[in-house]
Amino acid sequence: MTSRKSGLGRGLDALIPQAGHGFAMLALERIHPNPLQPRGRFDDEGLASLAASIVEVGVLQPIVVREADEGYVLVAGERRWRAAKMAGLGEIPAIIREGEDSALLTEALIENVQREDLSPLEEAAAYQQLLDDFGLTHEEVGKRVGKSRPAVSNALRLLQLPAAIQGMLERGDLSAGHARALLGVEDPAYAEHIARRASAEGWSVRQVEEAARRRTEEPAPSTPKTPRPAAIIALEDRLKDRLATDVKIKYGSRKGKITIDFSDLDDLERIFREILG
Repeated sequence: MTSRKSGLGRGLDALIPQAGHGFAMLALERIHPNPLQPRGRFDDEGLASLAASIVEVGVLQPIVVREADEGYVLVAGERRWRAAKMAGLGEIPAIIREGEDSALLTEALIENVQREDLSPLEEAAAYQQLLDDFGLTHEEVGKRVGKSRPAVSNALRLLQLPAAIQGMLERGDLSAGHARALLGVEDPAYAEHIARRASAEGWSVRQVEEAARRRTEEPAPSTPKTPRPAAIIALEDRLKDRLATDVKIKYGSRKGKITIDFSDLDDLERIFREILG
């Protein structure tokens, strides 16, 4: 796998002055989890997905450590550290800090996110770091970086894409618009098929949206296709924007059903809070 710098690796001048010793590639075996880490549960499926992404595009945001008697102790980024080990990496980008004043690190990360040279995936990974490592909500992240909550939530949805599509996005083979159009495709293999055709044949975002829609609305062979009411499609789009995830509404003459996708338990809790308002 070709190594590449993370987004923060390109903008560490915004982080190093406040970070203590600075930036380094550290051997994973020299890093130890923080015994005071309050988060005791790491979703296995979510870790496997992140590990696949790391294999494809690398570690997009460095972990944060402090020196200890036998190597380093994690200050932030245990999920990325675990996923990197799962992906078979030998080392990981890290910020080495003195002390544990997370406020300074949070502000430095926000300053870095506001730079204009981050790729869509690097931006999404930075938002995820603010959620995971510093406990901010989608709304708080939006206020801190000067973006709306839906903009932050929609950016984060890119991290739900199959690893191969994330790789195409990071290499510039697909735009963020193309990638977002694939979020509603439930079959990862078919989503990758559309992505590769779009890249090879120069499809527009609209063409990708149409290909994805044909797949998601494909009827059973014995069932004649009937047009979906415009009001249902509009409500579906509003719910997708509000909840920042894929939503499907099935509407019949006597009853209907709403299906809301979520990536892991943390995402389910986020959606639950959005619904309750």
